[in-house]
Amino acid sequence: MAGDFSEITVKAPAVLLTAAQAQSGPPIAPLTRVMTYSPDEWEAFIYEWVTHCLKPKCVKVMRFSGANDRGIDVAGFADDDHLLGVWYNYQCKHYNKGIAPGTAWPEIGKILWHSFNGYYRPPSAYYFVAPRGAGTSLSQLLANIPLLKSGLIAAWAKSVENEITSTQAVKLEGKFADYVDKFDFTIFKSLAPREVIEQHRSSPYFVPRFGGGLPPRPAPDGAPPEIHEDESEYVTQLLAAYSEHTREQVSDIARLKKWRQLDEHFHRQRECFYHAEALRVFVRDKVEPGTFEGLQDEIHHGVVDSCDATHADGLERVKAVTAIAQGMSLDAHPLGPSAFVKDRRGICHQLANEGRLKWTR
Repeated sequence: MAGDFSEITVKAPAVLLTAAQAQSGPPIAPLTRVMTYSPDEWEAFIYEWVTHCLKPKCVKVMRFSGANDRGIDVAGFADDDHLLGVWYNYQCKHYNKGIAPGTAWPEIGKILWHSFNGYYRPPSAYYFVAPRGAGTSLSQLLANIPLLKSGLIAAWAKSVENEITSTQAVKLEGKFADYVDKFDFTIFKSLAPREVIEQHRSSPYFVPRFGGGLPPRPAPDGAPPEIHEDESEYVTQLLAAYSEHTREQVSDIARLKKWRQLDEHFHRQRECFYHAEALRVFVRDKVEPGTFEGLQDEIHHGVVDSCDATHADGLERVKAVTAIAQGMSLDAHPLGPSAFVKDRRGICHQLANEGRLKWTR
């Protein structure tokens, strides 16, 4: 019997364990994560995707909820006529398998019936969107429009006529049958979940939903030679701080040439300001609105007491405040790992530019 057992050798992992993995385990792929969503969360995800990733195709997006949605989950409008103009319907389904024809028939029937009655124009395109996509049978039907149409008609009495409204059975007869016969069934399509997720990657909601951090940040441009108008407030404050330090009026940057260290300090502060401005622009479309402003608030709360404290002069106040900002722990903020020393110091000057920090009293 001893020969039936063998020793198992456990190999060391091929990669180094990160702190994040030690705390939360390996990252979950976005496609796997959306499988765990509730139907409402899946619909919210699709709403984000349409809103942020399908511009300028969709200039406005609306999410319809409730029992009387008339077959619309998320609608993207190409013009101000909304449901009476050019629009696109994104029908959100969240099941543990691909969408089957039996699930699609009533949804298609709703579009036919409600457009026939003038509640809206038929959408220019109607997409089934689901984490597991369309099943094989439905995919084949969507690729063969005559079969899709005949399959719907064959299933109408059993699977559709009692599912469109709760107030009546919708018979496929008379003028409505003529309308269905002439309807353009090519509008019905399905979207692969991977395609949706990859497009959603460009939205500011991707990182909050799926993690993974921000993409690599390009090297920022340096400060331009000329002082721009949008720098005027923090530059004015710095010159006032230099005046207080030297006990001489430093009315413009040309006067700084008299003091080499002050001149170099000034140019470093401008470099930091533009570094922080580059971070602001970099994250603008990659994180939720207000995230960068949240980082500014964190730094403001971390330095404001020092700014309000007594210092020998304005320059010493600038140095004390920017030093605190440089050493702050920002690990809890989503942009913390992306904020370099220059960004942290530059944010202090952004705050001065907005009047939230004052270097002289």
